[in-house]
Amino acid sequence: MRGSAVLILAFVPSTIAAAVVPGTIRQQRESNTTAALSDLSSAFFRMPKYPPKAASLHYEDQPPSSPNPRTCTPLRPTYPSTWWYADLLASTPDGTTPFLGAPLNTTYPVHRNVLSYGADPSGTHSSTGAIQAAINAGGTFNGDDGTAYYYPNLRNTSTRGAAFGSTLTPAVVYLPPGTYLLDGPVQLWIGTVLVGDAVSPPVLKVSPEFAGNGYVLYGKDPGLPGTNGFFVGLRDVVVDSRAYASEEKLVLLDWTLSQGTQLKGVRFEMPQGGKHVGLSTKFGYNSNIILNDLSFNGGAVGMDLSGQQWLVKSVTFNRCGIGAIVDCFDCVFLDISCIRVGICLDGSQTSGSLTVIDSYTARSGTFVSSYQSVNGYNQLVLENIRSDGDTVTLSGDVVVRGSVPFTWIRGQMYTQGNPHPSHQQNAMIYTPRTSALLSRREYFVMRPPTFREYDASQVLNIKSVPEYPVYGDGDADDTNSINAILAQYAGCKVIYIPAGTYVVRNTIFIPRGTRIYGDAYASVISAKGPTFSNPSAPMPMVQIGAPGDVGVAQIVDMMFTVGEVLPGCKLVEVNMAGDKPGSVALVNSHMRVGGGAGSAVQTSCDSGSPCRAAWGLIHLTASSSAYVENMWGWTADHDLDNVYTQNIATGRGMLVEATQGTWLIGTSMEHNTLYQYNFNGARNVFTALQQSETPYWQGVNSGTVAPYPWTDYLQPSDPDFSRCGASSGGYCGAALFERIAQSKSLFLYGGCLWTFYTGGNGSEKCDFDCQQEAIDIDNASSGIYLYGTNVHKVTNMVSSGGWSIAGQSTNEGGWGGVVAAYLYNS
Repeated sequence: MRGSAVLILAFVPSTIAAAVVPGTIRQQRESNTTAALSDLSSAFFRMPKYPPKAASLHYEDQPPSSPNPRTCTPLRPTYPSTWWYADLLASTPDGTTPFLGAPLNTTYPVHRNVLSYGADPSGTHSSTGAIQAAINAGGTFNGDDGTAYYYPNLRNTSTRGAAFGSTLTPAVVYLPPGTYLLDGPVQLWIGTVLVGDAVSPPVLKVSPEFAGNGYVLYGKDPGLPGTNGFFVGLRDVVVDSRAYASEEKLVLLDWTLSQGTQLKGVRFEMPQGGKHVGLSTKFGYNSNIILNDLSFNGGAVGMDLSGQQWLVKSVTFNRCGIGAIVDCFDCVFLDISCIRVGICLDGSQTSGSLTVIDSYTARSGTFVSSYQSVNGYNQLVLENIRSDGDTVTLSGDVVVRGSVPFTWIRGQMYTQGNPHPSHQQNAMIYTPRTSALLSRREYFVMRPPTFREYDASQVLNIKSVPEYPVYGDGDADDTNSINAILAQYAGCKVIYIPAGTYVVRNTIFIPRGTRIYGDAYASVISAKGPTFSNPSAPMPMVQIGAPGDVGVAQIVDMMFTVGEVLPGCKLVEVNMAGDKPGSVALVNSHMRVGGGAGSAVQTSCDSGSPCRAAWGLIHLTASSSAYVENMWGWTADHDLDNVYTQNIATGRGMLVEATQGTWLIGTSMEHNTLYQYNFNGARNVFTALQQSETPYWQGVNSGTVAPYPWTDYLQPSDPDFSRCGASSGGYCGAALFERIAQSKSLFLYGGCLWTFYTGGNGSEKCDFDCQQEAIDIDNASSGIYLYGTNVHKVTNMVSSGGWSIAGQSTNEGGWGGVVAAYLYNS
């Protein structure tokens, strides 16, 4: 391999430009690295300071697109002392889980307040049993004597058997403000969301007499492997172990879970020093996508991470021995702060790529510690780092000191127009971020909305409007009532959609000014009917704004699916552009096709031939500008509630044609037929971790060749796989991880495609390369920056203009292939 020049682009402050040699890669040994980076550091600290972390954003609303006149008072933040959620649960219709058999479909309590189960918010008496009882509670049934009985162990996956599945028994467990003493561990079953008060987060205080096996909270369900650990949440709580002996080993939270989970807004308080660990993911294999908006104070270790991939976003480590131990194939850290930490990020166990951007460290030891390697393993990317000390240490040697205002690379790098990679040990390059994506100098990020700035009178339960009855019972058509309520109350009310399955037989239109809050993974919009049946003329199930709309539309904690095989259904279409970054947002909102109760896809796609269950998952159109955080677009490879075998051929994952600014923060698209991500004429896109898997029924020995079964229904934006010769079969004809066409200014950090099986759902494991192509970029695209790209069992990592540029064998590392910096199409 031979090196090549890197063009240092213009628009660099003169003080920094003097420290970066145009047209060269900065490769110095330790003897002269420090001096050069000292110049960069001093210039960097004369630049504007880091902005504060984004708080909940509030915007002046515009009238809804609907011609209906306003009938309510426009929303204005009142900043109440209490969160609206508890008041609404106590006074309005509850959520349901309609596909449980009678009588559970009416008696099963989705919502639980721990006070109703005897929890003590004063912290005087143990609340362990009460909180566990709230989590465990099942529905009731009447015995022969008329007495109401509880179903025992309904939510315990270890004992309940096959009669109840993962999606049938959700539980939203609310912790009001207060202090709750824990003298033993608490177990979260699958489908559990433990919700603290968003205004006054409750404290889970570990008792000095705590007795257990070293863990306070278990996120992983013991009845399921970590890779099937979906639909679990913990948010807006404080976990405090400072009263427990610091010399005793204790882990505050196990989070060995996968996609479709949420850990956010949690503060971990631990004694300084000692042996306490805030968060661990060590209970087996897992495949998660995001941990966000957390803080760790004290303790031996903040996070002990082990898994396939993670995005760690907006996390603060304060006075920890080690901030995070990182053991993964593709990890991205975004907006991290380390204050008085021994080692901020210990990447010595990372075999793939570790990417750290827009972060800060002060009065600490090493920011990133790892090991020297001469092969493709353990690749590092640092960008826009403020540091007042040792920034990168490899095998004990300091290789970077001070701040990193540009992009620092250690690993495989492809430079512009050069198909031959160079293995860099210490390269500094410039990444020309576009202003549309930035808040000051950093990529824009925000906290997930809770709408806590509004009081209970400003929040409307969608099931409590008598003139527009909404059922959410998995049967009745709720389309007209939902549309009427959204049109009438846009900009006037936060719309709360409690747990249930809301069947719609036509498009739900989200007008400007809409704010929607659901019950995590239990509030489901489900399409049915002939409106969505034509694959040649796809219709959106949920349409966010009309083309040209500018304003606010925020959707939090919702699930989107199809209730039957609908080849013309596009689950979500976004047309609206935010008036500010983040004002159009989908947060902790997911797509699921098949795999769950209540959808005929469960049984209609059980043949050997894959069926066209949905046209596509989400489309960000040319007029849109949206912020997407924690989104899992899953075409099911297995059934969550029974043992149905499913071969589902959803056409497309995420199609991005937006140009004004798009943020994809912790997203995953899996098992879609043509592509997982498609950037078609897109501009100004920032991504932090994109994870995907190829459909298990595709691949080298599958007997299927994409675009089958969509061959007769391709759109101009679709790949047609015409490059695949007759003899290449499913090896070439497998879904692309990313298609990039006629696009510009894409900044993609942390992308991974994992290919596991070929020829059916788990029928044959890939012991060799099962797929030919991962990322395909056309010659009309430019300004494409890929950092931390990983593949497993895929031959060509990146192709450009029909030619393989980055191959897995040339870039061996991680779980197969890894490239720290791909700038060929920059």
